[in-house]
Amino acid sequence: MVTRDLVIIGGGSAGMAAAISAYDHGAKDILILERSEFLGGILNQCIHNGFGLHEFKEELTGPEFLTRFVKQVEERGIEYKLNSYVYEITREKVVRYVSEADGAVEIQAKAIVMAAGCYERNAGAIGIPGDRPAGVITAGQAQLYLNEYGYMVGKKVFILGSGDIGLIMARRMTLEGAKVLGVAEIMPYSNGLNRNIVQCLKDYDIPLYLSHTVSKVIGKSKLEAIEISKVDERMQVIPGTAMRFEVDTLLLSIGLIPNNNLLDKIGIKQGRSRGSAVNQAMETSLDGVFSCGNVLHVHDLVDWVVDEAKTAGESAARYLRGELPRGEHRILTSAGEGVGYVVPAEIDLDTAPEKVQFKFRVRRPSKEVYIVYSMNGVPFKRIYKPAIIPSEMEIDPIPKSLFPETEGTIEISLQPKEAK
Repeated sequence: MVTRDLVIIGGGSAGMAAAISAYDHGAKDILILERSEFLGGILNQCIHNGFGLHEFKEELTGPEFLTRFVKQVEERGIEYKLNSYVYEITREKVVRYVSEADGAVEIQAKAIVMAAGCYERNAGAIGIPGDRPAGVITAGQAQLYLNEYGYMVGKKVFILGSGDIGLIMARRMTLEGAKVLGVAEIMPYSNGLNRNIVQCLKDYDIPLYLSHTVSKVIGKSKLEAIEISKVDERMQVIPGTAMRFEVDTLLLSIGLIPNNNLLDKIGIKQGRSRGSAVNQAMETSLDGVFSCGNVLHVHDLVDWVVDEAKTAGESAARYLRGELPRGEHRILTSAGEGVGYVVPAEIDLDTAPEKVQFKFRVRRPSKEVYIVYSMNGVPFKRIYKPAIIPSEMEIDPIPKSLFPETEGTIEISLQPKEAK
């Protein structure tokens, strides 16, 4: 069995950024395992711009963004293996993968960074009523077919879900000559970034049907039509509200799920984001195993993925040097009223930096609210927000000197302005 200091699972933006950061902080024996034929992950198919505004102070396409990281990986001589599928890790940090080039391989790692990204929810996850014809696919899969393989997936298209990939594909399909008849969103608000609503729908006169869902799929072997209907406050279809659209393609943009199965299988504690519960160093409940990027929680910007991965890489290098012990003072975090989840799930006060970054998403759009930080029931920090939406991740750096106690639980919640 081969022994390596650091094995990074996933060669997308998170995996590469973690590797570069670990290398720059002293860890030199690093191996990246990537299941596809290229480094960069999903960025390979994201040919639209909007990447890198924070990281590089430029607006880049996905391939331009990832190329800069590939160059840094190669300049440092960091080893990576492509077409290498990791099928198992153990609590002893044994990593098992298979590839055509190497066959079945076992690696004894001293530290692991999980950076395997996320996957799309599909039609089976929501049980759309009706037939099961060809032509119902996820928006990300359609993006792959069109942008990497050059396959036009349809000419008359409808999109279910207003996630960012779906919105971007509404524009992309239109530019390629397809007719996008509309986007249906089951919630009373969009789940995409405001800029994508404007640039991908409004600029192309594509209607957005809020509080609507697909209530029927129609077609024998190929998709022929769909029906969408209004939903009530309980997300139930309202009879008599159906509208029919003749389409040959239905794209699904109905959510992303962290691809965290490998860590779940070995009993690593899970957070509310469906990724692992980590501390401020991105370390999971198992010493020497770190998690970052979309496998931890789904990000809205790749720049935030990179920033988080840099922390994970630095922390892994510190762990390898024996400089990341578990401290005595442990603070938990929890999601209060209006908040979906919080990262980190706990804070090791003895090893935390002077400012701790809290990342979270709210459950619903709100205006004129305070983000309230409370510890053991006592508020210690309020941040006013004129508006806050679920599609944008909130990031608050809070000085740990403000924490009123050294142990307990910090809760983040929303409070109406008038309730101050």
